[in-house]
Amino acid sequence: MATEKIDLNNLDKSDWKTYRFDEIAQNISERVDPNNTDLEVYIGLEHIDSESLHIKRHGTPDDVNGIKLKFYKDDIIFGRRRAYQRKAGIATCDGFCSAHALVLRANPDVIDPALFPFFMHSDLFMNRAVDISVGSLSPTINWGTLKHQEFLIPPRSLQGITAKLLWSGDSAIKADKKSNDKLEVFLESEIESKIHGEKICGRTINKVIESLKERKPVTPLQMLGTVLKGRGIPKADVIKNGIPCVRYGELYTKHHRLIREFHSSVSKESAESAVKLVKNDVLFAGSGETIAEIGKSAAFIGDHDAYAGSDILIFRSKNMDGVYLGYLMNSQLVRQQLNKLGTGATVMHVYGGDINSIKVPDISRQEQEDIGIYLESIAGRIAEVNERLNRLQTLQKQIINQVF
Repeated sequence: MATEKIDLNNLDKSDWKTYRFDEIAQNISERVDPNNTDLEVYIGLEHIDSESLHIKRHGTPDDVNGIKLKFYKDDIIFGRRRAYQRKAGIATCDGFCSAHALVLRANPDVIDPALFPFFMHSDLFMNRAVDISVGSLSPTINWGTLKHQEFLIPPRSLQGITAKLLWSGDSAIKADKKSNDKLEVFLESEIESKIHGEKICGRTINKVIESLKERKPVTPLQMLGTVLKGRGIPKADVIKNGIPCVRYGELYTKHHRLIREFHSSVSKESAESAVKLVKNDVLFAGSGETIAEIGKSAAFIGDHDAYAGSDILIFRSKNMDGVYLGYLMNSQLVRQQLNKLGTGATVMHVYGGDINSIKVPDISRQEQEDIGIYLESIAGRIAEVNERLNRLQTLQKQIINQVF
């Protein structure tokens, strides 16, 4: 059986037709009172992920008040408020949604319902949606404006082939996301298992440490190294090209466990006022807005010159492996000790003395290296899956935007 092919790089659109949006899709405007409905699923814009066809979360009628919109299985729930967030997901059941959404249903006489979700995620549609939004704080799309917008739609002969291709890609993306999620859970589990091997859930951190002491030596970090304070590097000193540096906010947003690449640089003159890093240093964020942010850390494992700015605490070990330290300091064993030590009302802080008091297993350098190599092997598999996932997502976007 012959397989139809399409040349996406040379699409002849001369015979394609233009349709108004209200010819492409129907606006479903049935109203629902959450306090008087048999529907059990509520979907707010917070339940829809940006740039995803799939809605993975939902609420219940008890979560909301006020009149909402009913949707049916396979309808598209499109976030008309803040359209730049690119939220448009496929309903997997009947339910009701936020009035800040539009419930849209493909007109099968114009567009294949299987292709319609991808059209909604095209740059053509999403950019138009942003352009016609009104309001400054919460820009919103009005149906009265959207329905008159015109879009070039491919002929039905091409729609089916394109939909099949895109859904095949979507299946591959879902499979990679599932693999990634499983590997992430496995890595988190192995970190705790290899670092300390104690059950933490439902126990105080003091009980965990006492139990750990029965199996292996435990010592405070002050016996294994020293704590330094970062300094300098205000935002005004950051330049595009220069000597690599780490600013404390990047420990929340850019670095996780290990510093694999740098996102800021400073001049040679500015670097002189900062603290030069040494291989295997661990950088801790000295302040944060929440308990969860306190003491976020990453280990510097490079051999090149790099510097740390203010509000960073640096643990410099006497003879410890940096990769192991990156995983150790982000394990629940250490994180829960730091959470307990954090102080402050609006902004939480940890200090050098807090870092010094953290208790960790006292194991040999060789054992540290072995644990680091093992955990990095899992992290490497995650990186491979993510790289493939990014390629698939990029390809899917390219196909969507070449067709529409």
